[in-house]
Amino acid sequence: MELLKQRIREQGVVLSDKVLKVDAFLNHQIDPALMRELGHEFAERFRTEGITKIVTLEASGIAPAVMAGLELDVPVIFARKHQSLTLTEDLLTASVYSFTKQVENTIVVSTKHLSSSDRVLIIDDFLANGEAAKGLISIINQAGASIAGVGIVIEKSFQNGRRDLERLGHRVESLARVQRLHDGQVSFIE
Repeated sequence: MELLKQRIREQGVVLSDKVLKVDAFLNHQIDPALMRELGHEFAERFRTEGITKIVTLEASGIAPAVMAGLELDVPVIFARKHQSLTLTEDLLTASVYSFTKQVENTIVVSTKHLSSSDRVLIIDDFLANGEAAKGLISIINQAGASIAGVGIVIEKSFQNGRRDLERLGHRVESLARVQRLHDGQVSFIE
């Protein structure tokens, strides 16, 4: 998706050969017009898959997931990283390690929002080693739901996430595939 690549080139900040900061439009400040375009693109790529729910992880996946949900006219569920007083019973859980935050989180979704009759699209902001996607896949599998695919805003293709998810049999659609982060520059797989 050329619009997204352009924004990454203009506003992304390469912090190291493994870390790309995109807080100007996705991870801290959100550009609603760009999110609308991302949601439209995800919807187009998965429109024929019979999606009944979209699942993402709080927090940075929520904006593109909601926009895709609007396009597909389906609810969006976000797995919570922190359990609250209102989320205590009948939970689907998984453990997820965050590379950028260097912490392990237990993520949760209530069973009342996800069932075996659902066909789920996973949407997330980044794909690196695939830990977040694998955690969401575990939760969806626990519910007995089927997975239509994994939609990723920015994939770091030099890490193992895509390979691991495809080996598990999942379709991966990334809107921008980063080939390399080097000397403050981003190169993409076209």
